[in-house]
Amino acid sequence: MTPSASPVTLAKPPIALSSACFVSSFDRFAVTPMLVLIAVDLNVSLATAVAVASGYFLAYGLSQPLWGVLSDRFGRLRVMRTALVGAALTGLASALMPELGTLVVARIVAGACFGAVIPTSLTYVGDTVAVAVRQRALSDLMGVMALATATATGIGGLLGDLTGWRVVFTVPALCALVCALALRGVPEPPRARIGGLGRHVGTVLRRPWALLVFALAFVEGAVLLGTMAFLATALQHQGISTAVAGLGTATYGIGVWLFSRLVMRLSRGWPVWLLITAGGAQMCAGYAIVAAQVSVATVTVSALVLGGGWSFMHSSLQTWATSVVPQARGTTVAFFAASLFVGGAASSWAAGPLAEDGSYPLLFGLAAAVAVPLTVVAALSRRRYGLLPAKGSLPAEGASGQPQ
Repeated sequence: MTPSASPVTLAKPPIALSSACFVSSFDRFAVTPMLVLIAVDLNVSLATAVAVASGYFLAYGLSQPLWGVLSDRFGRLRVMRTALVGAALTGLASALMPELGTLVVARIVAGACFGAVIPTSLTYVGDTVAVAVRQRALSDLMGVMALATATATGIGGLLGDLTGWRVVFTVPALCALVCALALRGVPEPPRARIGGLGRHVGTVLRRPWALLVFALAFVEGAVLLGTMAFLATALQHQGISTAVAGLGTATYGIGVWLFSRLVMRLSRGWPVWLLITAGGAQMCAGYAIVAAQVSVATVTVSALVLGGGWSFMHSSLQTWATSVVPQARGTTVAFFAASLFVGGAASSWAAGPLAEDGSYPLLFGLAAAVAVPLTVVAALSRRRYGLLPAKGSLPAEGASGQPQ
């Protein structure tokens, strides 16, 4: 442990930490209903404007290992405060960019900075909340992020229609600066000493279970984060306003919030593999609905169901990630988040031409199809992992943290 830090034991995330997660989630999801506005304002095609989102997601993901190692070495909150200041500056710069190229660069840097917030917050929860109640604490944090998602896609879309996309980038930038100041009052938890960088990262990458969790996160990000960004553009392709499209997809955040409350209750009795199965089934059903027909009604229902899929599956996978290599938790969670958002970036980039052509039934149908093997592999793997403590195959925390 670090010599100067005293143990920190919490039952739920601090308010300042939750607020930072809210701002980070808002900034990440606010771009979705802005893509058409950016394309029109900067006189580029939608497929080209998608780079604003895919570049952000890619930087958000690729920066995770760096933030994880830094947080293990220098402290969770110090890293988060520094990143939030950087996010504030680059967020304000984004709002001032006159053409697409410089806007994409600014959003890439903003994504890299905001990328430190949520995984470092998850690691903080892993450091300070007991394993037995950790999934409930993470679900509580997910509920906050869900409200941010609903606000970003709903109110953000309305704000974009009324004031333009530049204001939508300015708001979270200013809030990030406030959060950086508020986090000064949050206690820093102790952390294990780490050796050389190569040895530390190698500790994570040599664990087969960790690599499996990262692979599952990559596919989950591709299925959900990357594809879901096109729900709003599918409506806008039909001539529906940005505000209405944003409000329709805002039910995703509502779904995450509602279903995360349910997951908190069910996690006390349901095995984790069953939670994953329920989440995967909802993801498949959500995309199947909108693949059959794109309308305000189907997108609204689909977004709600996809929120449930995220709540059930993702909370289970990220809880798994906090326990699979406990001695390098920050780095492990960072690689998990990197895999998730790189998967989302790759998916959004690959789907851009389909969206440009209006081939949304095919796009969403492919997402529904990929959700099936993702669910099967994730559920069966997590079930097998849960049986390992009886054979003495897991580290101490992992063994105590496997309720199933």
